[in-house]
Amino acid sequence: MARTTFKIEGFRELDATLGELTKPTARNVMRRACIKALEPMAEIARDHAAANNWSGALAGSITVSSRAAGYARRRGRKQNEVEVYMGPGGVGEAAPPQGSLQEFGTAHHPPQPSIRPAWDEGKDDLAPAVASEMSSEIEKAAQRAARKQARLIARNGG
Repeated sequence: MARTTFKIEGFRELDATLGELTKPTARNVMRRACIKALEPMAEIARDHAAANNWSGALAGSITVSSRAAGYARRRGRKQNEVEVYMGPGGVGEAAPPQGSLQEFGTAHHPPQPSIRPAWDEGKDDLAPAVASEMSSEIEKAAQRAARKQARLIARNGG
C-alpha cells in the first residue's frame, strides 16, 4: 500500500503564528485542523462503502483519528510530527480485517474500494481545508492563551 505524504508550502503566515504558540499547543492545533479537514473525505468513503454494500458496521467504522490502527500503529513517529489517519478502525482499535479485503479484493472477491475513491474525490480540497481549519484553530488557541493570561494577572493582583 502506498503512503501519501504532503508537504504544504506557502503557509508562511500560519507557520509564523504557530511558532508563537507552545510546541504542544501548536501540535494540537495542527492535529485538530487536520482531523476536521479530513472528515468530509471520510464521509465520502462512508458513502462509497454503503454503495458497495459493505456491512453497516464496517462502513460505520470509517473514522478520522490521530491514532492509527493496524500496521500504522506499530510504526515509530517523531514527537514533533502530526499524523492523521482515515479508514476503518475506530479510535485506537484494531482495523477490521474486512476493510482491506473489501478495498483490495481477494482471489475470490473483486475489490470494492471506498477509501481510494474518497481520496481521489477529496484530495484537491484537502490543502485549502487544512489551511482554513488551521487558521480557525490558531485563532481559538490564541484566544484561550489570552484568557489564561488574563486569569493569571487577575489572580496575582495585576
